[in-house]
Amino acid sequence: MATLLLPSGRTLPLEIADSAGARRRGLLGRDGVAGALLLTPASSVHTVGMRFAIDVAYLDRELRVLAVRTMRPGRIGWPRARARHVLEAEAGAMALWGVRRGARVEVRSADSSVDPGGR
Repeated sequence: MATLLLPSGRTLPLEIADSAGARRRGLLGRDGVAGALLLTPASSVHTVGMRFAIDVAYLDRELRVLAVRTMRPGRIGWPRARARHVLEAEAGAMALWGVRRGARVEVRSADSSVDPGGR
């Protein structure tokens, strides 16, 4: 399991959806999420069929936050220019964690840093 290093220095459990099937499935069918889910590569998401509202952070290649928004179930998000990854969490989590436009997050595995972009 990977961890997400937040701008505050706090770490959280992180699931990584890096296959087409895992990205398509996302958080569908769940009642919540422990930590966050990173979809990579991705530039947009939808909440059609979701059971709960989510916060969505659009990230660039450097894992810098381009935008954050809250999406209620049943919505379709527009693709974001320059977005290469999308971070999802339960609604309200991003503000609580200090994840806002311009902030940078880091993804780490148990043994090293992970580059979701495969650079």
